[in-house]
Amino acid sequence: MDPVSPALTRPGPLVQPGPPLTGAQVSRFSRQLMLPGFGELAQRRLAAARVLVIGAGGLGSALVPYLAGSGVGTIGLADDDTVELSNLHRQVSHGVADLGRAKVDSLADTVAAIDPSCRVIRHRDRLTSANLLDLLADYDLLVDGSDNFPTRYLANDAAVLAGIPLVWGSILRFHGQAGVSWREFGPTYRDLFPVPPSPDEVLSCEQGGVLPSICALVGALMSTEVVKIVTGVGEPLLGRVITVDTLTGRSREIAYEAVADAPEITSLIDYEVFCGVRAPGDAGDDAAADGAVDGEGAGADAASARASGTPAPRGVTAAEVLARVRGGEALRLLDVREPYEASLRRIAGSELLPLGDLVAGAEPESGDAPLIVYCEQDLRSRRAARVLLERGHADVVFLVGGIDRFASVADDLVQR
Repeated sequence: MDPVSPALTRPGPLVQPGPPLTGAQVSRFSRQLMLPGFGELAQRRLAAARVLVIGAGGLGSALVPYLAGSGVGTIGLADDDTVELSNLHRQVSHGVADLGRAKVDSLADTVAAIDPSCRVIRHRDRLTSANLLDLLADYDLLVDGSDNFPTRYLANDAAVLAGIPLVWGSILRFHGQAGVSWREFGPTYRDLFPVPPSPDEVLSCEQGGVLPSICALVGALMSTEVVKIVTGVGEPLLGRVITVDTLTGRSREIAYEAVADAPEITSLIDYEVFCGVRAPGDAGDDAAADGAVDGEGAGADAASARASGTPAPRGVTAAEVLARVRGGEALRLLDVREPYEASLRRIAGSELLPLGDLVAGAEPESGDAPLIVYCEQDLRSRRAARVLLERGHADVVFLVGGIDRFASVADDLVQR
């Protein structure tokens, strides 16, 4: 797939300024008003802004208080969950007294304690293809702090159709990432992740755990992007994704571009089917749309893989691959990431075949040597290995931990 450059026009302020600030507002936001390039006009834009936040959990409870503290005038909260004891170690806007309460109610109380003048609209609903676009008609910007892929793709596509920017983030274990998706000015979440991972290869926070402070780090990044987009101050994360690793204390920026031949988003689809969470035809809450995005086969592929009887692909460690390379064994290395990722670093001698192309029918170069598939970590490579096994490729494994793990043990074999 050939990339195209994002639009060259830099976005200006998203929101027209509201009424002049009162004396109390000037006092409240005085430390923000004195920031270089900010001033009263930017503060008035924030006061007029209407922001819908998906999720009142780890990311939502971290970013929403900062939106309120920054002066965002209207905040919509969309979450149908209640507060549980296991939430409290990371969802710090909720407390013991909130156990059993709706998260949107608890988080709304947190906002009211920060700034009673901030208008909070509570949507205690499960967002679907049937209701999200109607909600977005009342908002200027969407923030996705959800914890699952169907909602992430739903949020992206709804923002594209509504013509508004999307600020997104995700967290798991010690890692997090954040970015901006805005079709009018650059690439979207689908350009970064064209194909969702198979659901049996996705860890949730419940299964994999999460460090509380990563919620704060990524939530702060997301709230900052909202302020920048609304006011026009600074440079938004358009065509760039920030990744954070709390174990090493390192962050990394990955640039990406819009995909030229990506299918056009014309309406919303059934995202549980698209992501393989539910097989086509099964009962579900999402309303499927005809002819929306030519990509539902990816979800169907994941569902059929589980029912096909194909053995789960086997993983090999970075140390094992290094030993086989040092021992002179003939191996084929298949990189299933996107071209912009491979341009940053790749294992020497590997072939590039993005997962989206592979799922669409493309084949790796022929050869008799064992095939080792890798990606950035190992979510996409697991899926790719499964697809290849289903097509009859016999000796296929995936690299556990991906190029991240391999670079830690064999950095001399990684080209940059």
